Amino acid sequence: MDLQGVLSYAGFFLVFASCFAIIVLGLNLQWGFTGLFNVGVAGFVAIGAYTSAILTTPPTPERLGGFDWPVAAGWLAAMLTSGLAGLLVGLAALRLRHDYLAITTFGIAVVVQLAALNLTVLTGGPFGVHFIPKPLQGWLGTGQEWTLAYLALVATLLLLAYVALERLVASPWGRALRAVREDEEAAAALGKRAFVLRLQSFVIGSALMGLGGAAYAHFVGFIAPEDFLPILTFQLWAMLIVGGSGNNRGAILGAYLVWGFWAVAGGALRGVVPQAEQARAAALQVVLIGVLIALMLVWRPRGLLGEQVAVSRHVEPR
Repeated sequence: MDLQGVLSYAGFFLVFASCFAIIVLGLNLQWGFTGLFNVGVAGFVAIGAYTSAILTTPPTPERLGGFDWPVAAGWLAAMLTSGLAGLLVGLAALRLRHDYLAITTFGIAVVVQLAALNLTVLTGGPFGVHFIPKPLQGWLGTGQEWTLAYLALVATLLLLAYVALERLVASPWGRALRAVREDEEAAAALGKRAFVLRLQSFVIGSALMGLGGAAYAHFVGFIAPEDFLPILTFQLWAMLIVGGSGNNRGAILGAYLVWGFWAVAGGALRGVVPQAEQARAAALQVVLIGVLIALMLVWRPRGLLGEQVAVSRHVEPR
């Protein structure tokens, strides 16, 4: 592969990883700082992706939508819609704990995926949504220049999300989230409204997931229900576990590392496995990610950049 090909592939890789990093930041707020076990991440990503796609695509007789909105308006709508979905889900489910919350959110993600598959009049059904506009394409075309420009745009979104979350979690609100995560009853005894804090964290995290989904949709230009299967949730959780929950830098690092591992593993399998068996061999990528998670939990249970735990030093009087 020549230098031009390497740069082109690197641009594609970094755009996808950056979109995933935005989503993992939202998951980290929910789990890493608040302890909310959301296993329905793919559902909120799908809501954001479809919202922006439906609003920004040109009019089409094949389905409803196609309002030809600006891409920026579509992204804002994606965040609002995913946040609203997080609010409705949170009001109904956040009083549940741990495994029960995980089962509920997983079921909601399955419902969203099935709705995208069957609401053909709105989502295009199994045929998906085509002709999703790509920002800046009118000036830069579809080549490497556009890919790099889109990478800069998504990286800017990622930076803004990171800075905003860092300020939030360093504020009294963020400290209250960690208090609820560690001991909800003790936090409530100190006057903290645990349910409200959990709900706020869930809504903000869901909005970020929707933004990441919208950014992904406008880069690819086409989305379909199979883009939002449960395997996507598995990948995103792997990114958070490897990078380190409770640390926004760890969440971003994990997104880039695990996506790189996924890409390398896929390329290696395609080079080793015969052509006729590559469809089956693709499942080995999931196995390899599982092995990576197991090794990480044994080697570094907190992840590569896990949460920094403050240790108080007790000084004995002389």
